[in-house]
Amino acid sequence: MPGTWLTGAPIGAPAGTDDGRPRQWRAVLLGITAGDGSAAGTDSLDELERLAATDGIAVTDRVVQGRERPDPATYLGSGKARELAELIGARHADLVIADGELTPAQVRGLEDAVGVRVVDRTGLILDIFGEHARSAEGRAQVELAQLAYELPRLRGHGREMSRIGGGRMAGGAGMGVRGRGEMRLEIQRRHVRRRMRTLREQVRRTARRREVTRRRRSRDRVPSVAITGYTNAGKSALLNRLTGADAEVADVLFATLDPLVRQVRTPDGLTYTLTDTVGFVRHLPHQLVDAFRSTLEEVTQADLVLHVVDASSPEASEHIATVRGVLRDIGARDVPELLALNKADLADAESLAVLRRQPGAVVVSARTGEGLDGLREALRARLETLPRPSGARSDTSGAKGSA
Repeated sequence: MPGTWLTGAPIGAPAGTDDGRPRQWRAVLLGITAGDGSAAGTDSLDELERLAATDGIAVTDRVVQGRERPDPATYLGSGKARELAELIGARHADLVIADGELTPAQVRGLEDAVGVRVVDRTGLILDIFGEHARSAEGRAQVELAQLAYELPRLRGHGREMSRIGGGRMAGGAGMGVRGRGEMRLEIQRRHVRRRMRTLREQVRRTARRREVTRRRRSRDRVPSVAITGYTNAGKSALLNRLTGADAEVADVLFATLDPLVRQVRTPDGLTYTLTDTVGFVRHLPHQLVDAFRSTLEEVTQADLVLHVVDASSPEASEHIATVRGVLRDIGARDVPELLALNKADLADAESLAVLRRQPGAVVVSARTGEGLDGLREALRARLETLPRPSGARSDTSGAKGSA
């Protein structure tokens, strides 16, 4: 089922089943494309449907409108909004999920037009993160991102929400502060801001602890490798294969949110760390990038990025470009990259041949073990030649784990 953050205050919550159990949420996907909208945007809506499935939401239909830019009031035009309302009634849907980030005004306008809860791509991703966060740090980062998203979208209902008290300054002159009639909406906002300050400090404390650990590894001359890539590319499965770890592996988007660090030692004595990090996705919400910045520093501070690609995906090239774009955004543009073409056992030969043209790409399958020795050798060779201030050296003592 969707996380409580997404479904906490729906306009139309799903009714229960005959046996009293809650019914699965049903959603209509909404997209806008330039031109006639007949084929464009299909890939993005396919991914949006997978995101919905990850959050326990059943997709009943899709609505795509071709227009140059979203309507500022309702995202769709008024006629299309009426069609959407009729479709929602016919499909007994409880939710509309828009493939884009809607403004607060667009959410309100569209909800008024269709009569059910409306969320956008950003809200859906934030809800998934909320469901998958396990550690205290992960939960704090997700809540911070959710609050940053929700703050401009808070709204009141009715006249009681807009009363502003008078009062006067000390001495009886001038405009006063708000009294007992202070807007409830403003009270809500102040509460959210206070909570965000608390969460930021909590995240900062954790970031300082992680920085101490990174400095210790650097002082001990232990190079670091950050595993990154598009969500569901098989990063955790590859980590498990390389280190014998037991990271959660699931065929869902964003199964990993909390960084997992494991140490590897090569047969010739080189020791390095492998860190599994959160997967990326197209249009990754900026609130998440901001909130997870301390975690993403594991990537920016790494000696090498192991960029894992689902080679069986027809959108593998686009996924590579998306991940590299996010790496640029978080300041990891200059970190050296090793490309691992994972799921090679599921990829067709022609697509794999195209991907192998990427410089230094290594073909591998975490599921079957194909190419693992080649990947280990590529990692060792790159780490031994990387220029690092601390310098890489072989370490024959105190290593944990084995490559």
